[in-house]
Amino acid sequence: MLIRPFALSDLSTVVALWADAGLTRPWNDPIKDIERKLTTQPELFLVGEHDGAVIATVMIGYDGHRGWVHYLAVAESRRGERLGQALMAEAERLLTERGCPKINLMVRSGNERVIGFYESIGYGTDEVAVLSKRLIPDV
Repeated sequence: MLIRPFALSDLSTVVALWADAGLTRPWNDPIKDIERKLTTQPELFLVGEHDGAVIATVMIGYDGHRGWVHYLAVAESRRGERLGQALMAEAERLLTERGCPKINLMVRSGNERVIGFYESIGYGTDEVAVLSKRLIPDV
């Protein structure tokens, strides 16, 4: 798998991959999420490709205090090949290179398969409550 920055030509494939992976929600427009990411650290929005096809993604950010990971997705037909692990290793490398001391990510409650994946690569659960407030509605 070649890991490279997202290109606009990847848009429809990436949105379809996220939908297939169960990452999209009606209240979050994935195209708007991509447009927003492209205004801030666009080099930290990565895709994995094989034979010219996008098969994986990860969206990374660093706010100067913590790194964040969003939209890690691997095509269902390619799961089990350690592609998610490879993308997370690249995310960790890029964030470490920027001086980031810790990565945070969110997994929806009850998604034990994904929690198990992250635990298998060294992540642990912090006992925190995630609070949020929508500032700009997507719908």
